[in-house]
Amino acid sequence: MSQDMLSLKERINSVDKDAFFSVLSHIGDKWSLVLLGMLNMRPMRYTELADRIPKISRRMLTVTLRQLERDGLVERKVHSGSQPWFEYDLTELGRTLIVPVKALADWALDNIELIIENRDSYDAENTGS
Repeated sequence: MSQDMLSLKERINSVDKDAFFSVLSHIGDKWSLVLLGMLNMRPMRYTELADRIPKISRRMLTVTLRQLERDGLVERKVHSGSQPWFEYDLTELGRTLIVPVKALADWALDNIELIIENRDSYDAENTGS
């Protein structure tokens, strides 16, 4: 095992594992990644996020925003007036995720054709199993 992996294992063993895996689960979720990318452009209202991400259900949007808010990655700002409204934005902590999220998206884009070929090959070999 490489030194980097041993160091990572030691760091994981020194923290609350449930919290660690929960955080990875939240930020690794497809909707979280999409929302982080959208909010990196600029703050947005709930309805704007819902309109820009047509495949996400309102319930899933609400749940994902709440998880990201709970983890301190997204903040909900209240704008008062005759008709108060809410706006979502990345926190400073949330902004620290943009570089790794972009790296993951770049990797997926760089390898998407090979992955599709592998899936097609696998599916052809395993149809009717």
